[in-house]
Amino acid sequence: MRNTLSMKRRKTVSMKIVYKFATLTLMVFAVSVCGFSQKAATQRPKAQTPEVTTQNLVRGLVGPVGTDSNWANYSLFAITPGSALFPISSATTVFYFGFTGGTEADIGNMVVYTVSRGSLTITAVTPVTYGGVSNPSIVLSNASVCPVAPSQATPCIVRFDPTSLTMSPTSDYYLTVFFTNDSNNQSLAAAEANNFYQSGVYSTWVGGTDYTHLTVGQSIPAGGAQRANFLMYVMNN
Repeated sequence: MRNTLSMKRRKTVSMKIVYKFATLTLMVFAVSVCGFSQKAATQRPKAQTPEVTTQNLVRGLVGPVGTDSNWANYSLFAITPGSALFPISSATTVFYFGFTGGTEADIGNMVVYTVSRGSLTITAVTPVTYGGVSNPSIVLSNASVCPVAPSQATPCIVRFDPTSLTMSPTSDYYLTVFFTNDSNNQSLAAAEANNFYQSGVYSTWVGGTDYTHLTVGQSIPAGGAQRANFLMYVMNN
C-alpha cells in the first residue's frame, strides 16, 4: 500500500514538473513572438526618392518660330549666356532642339564648351549625346521621333540625353554641333527665333569646319550673335 502511494506521489510530482516546464516554455514563446511583432511594427518605412520637377534653366524660344534651312557642313554654336540663367541649381542640363524641315539630321559630333562669362577661351568640355552616341543620325521621318512631320507650324522637338553639367551665372555655354556634309543636312531646317527678344538663348555658326574637337585653353571662333537656331529649351530634365 505504501509503495503504491509513493508511486502515485512520484507520478504527481513528475506531472507537476512537466506542467510547470510546459507553462514556462509557452510563456517564453509568447514573449518572444510579442517582441518580434513589436519590432516589426515599429520599423520605419524606407525613404522614397523625391520626384524631380522639370524646370527651364533659361527662358526658351517662345512664340511662333521661323525656319532656316541647309545646314550641311556647318558648325552650330547654340549659346546659353550665364546672365540669362534662372536662379535654379541642377546637377544635370538637358538640351532640346527644334526642327522645321527635313527627314534626317546627320550629326558628326556634339559638345558643350564652357567659357568664363564674356570670354571665348574654353575652360571645360562636356560631351553631348543622343541615344547614347555623340554622332547620331536623328530620323525625323520616324513617327516615334516626330509624331507630326516637322514644319514651321509644327516644329519637331528632340530631347538630347541629360549631361553632367551644372550651369553657373559666372560662365557662358556653347552647345556646338557639327552637321556633316551630306544631302540629308542640305534639306534640314532649324526652328529659328524671329527676333532677339523671343528667346533667352542665341546662336552663331561657321561653315566648312568641324569645331567640335577644341580643347581646354583654345578659343571658340568669334562670330556675331544671331537669332537662336535649333536650340529651343535648356532644362534640368
